[in-house]
Amino acid sequence: MDGESCIKKAYEAILNGDYEQAIGWFEQAIELEPDHASHHYKCSITCLRSGKTQKALHHAQRAAALDPSSDEFRFQLQTVQAKLLVREVEALLGRTPPDTESAIEKLKYAASLDPLNVEVLLLLGAAYASQNRFGEAAEYAREAMKLDPHHSAAQRLLADVNRNMRGTFRTIVRKKRR
Repeated sequence: MDGESCIKKAYEAILNGDYEQAIGWFEQAIELEPDHASHHYKCSITCLRSGKTQKALHHAQRAAALDPSSDEFRFQLQTVQAKLLVREVEALLGRTPPDTESAIEKLKYAASLDPLNVEVLLLLGAAYASQNRFGEAAEYAREAMKLDPHHSAAQRLLADVNRNMRGTFRTIVRKKRR
């Protein structure tokens, strides 16, 4: 069997909803044709969708190294890197106390790698909101909603931020009146 036959089998497995089997077929294609960048790229996509981010990273790096001129392979690598940064940020925000400043820096970098990642934008908005930086929080919530106007978490974040901004404004007005 050649690499292309394995790729066809991988796509059949994907159509049947068996991503583990698909990854196995992609890996078999890679064993047969290790310098075929497209095989690594396709395997990376399926690994990322299956939550196998380290394996996705390995194959994305390999595809990008084998064909550095490919924008598609480079974008896949950046997408995987952004996903891994989100995991790092979740750990930073889960600390007591949360390391919000480091999280924001990592999220900004993740957003530069994958500007279409709604999760990154929502986390940025939430991180800024947790610091009472409501203008920046609203900006990222709106960006998330531009990408997915019906995203319920983005809608809630924007509503919460707007409510907090109104409350902050009222507090400032009351203090000035005194």
